[in-house]
Amino acid sequence: MTEQTRLPTRARNRADGPALSVLVLPGGTDSSYRPFSPWQGSAMRMYPFTASIALRFGRAVDIRQVRYRVYGWNGGQASPMPYARAALEQACRDHPETPVAVIGHSMGGRIAAQLAADARVSAVLALAPWWQFADWRMIHDDARVLAIHGDADTVTFAHRTAKGIEELRDRGMDATYVPVPGGGHPMLDHVGLWHRAALDFVGTELRTTRAQAR
Repeated sequence: MTEQTRLPTRARNRADGPALSVLVLPGGTDSSYRPFSPWQGSAMRMYPFTASIALRFGRAVDIRQVRYRVYGWNGGQASPMPYARAALEQACRDHPETPVAVIGHSMGGRIAAQLAADARVSAVLALAPWWQFADWRMIHDDARVLAIHGDADTVTFAHRTAKGIEELRDRGMDATYVPVPGGGHPMLDHVGLWHRAALDFVGTELRTTRAQAR
C-alpha cells in the first residue's frame, strides 16, 4: 500500500542508519476521487522542499515524499490516511527507534496532525494547514509543532491555525505559530521564508535527536 517518492538518492541510509526520518505530505482537495498523480501541482509544490532537505542533511535524514491513491480527502473516508500511515509504518520498519518528523502542506497539514497522534512522530511542520476541523487536537502532547500560514490565504484559514497553536500551547506543548504577511496558499510568495523555515525545522529536530542519543 505504501507509495512514496525518495529524492535524491544521496538521502538514503548509511549502514548505521539516519538520525531522523522525514515524511513530506502534499496537499489535495476536499472531495475528489481523481487518481493522485506525482505530476500534479500539489505534489510538484513539495518536491523542492523534499530535495532541499535531502541536499542539506544528506545521509543524516531519510526523507520520503508520500503519494496517496486519490486526490481528495472525501469526508469520513479520509482517503489519504491509509497511505500516509503505511508510509509511517514503512519508515519505522526501515529505521526502528528513529524518530519521525512530518511536513504537510494544506490537506497534508491535516494528514500530518492526524499522523502525529502516533508517539513515534516527534515533530510536525504544518504549512498553510487545513485545520478547519480542529485536527491539531490529535497531535500527542510530546510532539513539537511549528505552523506557518499566510494571512492572505483564502483556501485554508490562518486564524484557525493560530487558534490551534494557541490551544496546543495551553496544553503545555512546544508549539509555535509563524504568520506570513501577505502570504497566499500556494507558498509561491516569500519563497525563501517557507523553505528556510522547513530547513530550520529539520535542523532543529536533528540536533535534538542527536543530543538525546548521547
